[in-house]
Amino acid sequence: MAKIVVLGAGGFGISLAIMSVESGHDVTLWSVFQSEIDMIALDREHKQKLPGVKIPDSIKLTADMSCISGADIVIIGVPSVFVRNVVRQASEYITENMVIVNTSKGLEDVDYLTMSRVIREEIKNVPIVVLSGPSHAEELARKVPTTIVAASDDMKAAEYVQDTLSNNYMRIYLNDDVIGCELGGALKNIIAVCAGICDGIGYGDNTIAALMTRGITEISRLGVAMGARLDTFFGLTGIGDLIVTCTSEHSRNRRAGTLIGQGISPQEAVERVGTVEGYYCCKAAYGLSRRLGVEMPITEQLYKVLFENCDISVPLKELMARPTKHESEEKIF
Repeated sequence: MAKIVVLGAGGFGISLAIMSVESGHDVTLWSVFQSEIDMIALDREHKQKLPGVKIPDSIKLTADMSCISGADIVIIGVPSVFVRNVVRQASEYITENMVIVNTSKGLEDVDYLTMSRVIREEIKNVPIVVLSGPSHAEELARKVPTTIVAASDDMKAAEYVQDTLSNNYMRIYLNDDVIGCELGGALKNIIAVCAGICDGIGYGDNTIAALMTRGITEISRLGVAMGARLDTFFGLTGIGDLIVTCTSEHSRNRRAGTLIGQGISPQEAVERVGTVEGYYCCKAAYGLSRRLGVEMPITEQLYKVLFENCDISVPLKELMARPTKHESEEKIF
């Protein structure tokens, strides 16, 4: 039995907490908001994030960060924009015998760091394992069969997480390409917002298929430029996560994009939906692509829509009018 602390009472954090306690582990769920903890404690349910999903009484609830003391695994389950602050608060309770597991998917806006890099800047000498892949909380909490990846530079830590968290409805694979797994998980949110926009405008299946296919191409292009392996983007953390986020009704990125496609402003769409990682990641990815000189035409067009008030009718015209080329990216890679 492992002692597991989940930092973040969002849908995925709750899902992992439920999964872990049902596997026989000692689990504590933390939120920065005491009001959120009180609400969950009252009904043993998060009616906003996972309505209808009961949270077992055996999961301890707290807003006290000292709950980390003595943990074996600390899971970071907050939105990417809050990761640094939460990890900074947690750092005084982290010891070298713990394993940090990150589930947040994004890039930090200022220096374009992946979440594991952000965590490493705040906490030294502790193994970090990235959990990523196609895994909507709404399905995981209901025990829908799911496969994800545990990626780390420390394979012993990754294997420990694999062995501890795997069960009969969660299958975890290993990968040592941390940057590739993180970039796939973060950048697919950008393409999912675009898929929603196409949906909101009324484009069809042909358009969405083209968007996803060319989307994984530019995700791979940036990833390889940053030192990732190309094959990673054709696995669970690349094309797998892209498919589920672009097509699922559970995808907040897709839902926000649909609102934008229907004429709602990007800012209002984000406010309506809640956490939309693709909104924040687009700005960082666009800046990173320009810094590295990597061509990312879909990301560039979404940036214009989100942050430069570009009319949503313009991007597709711009993309379709680009110079013709060979489909193969072999020369680039």
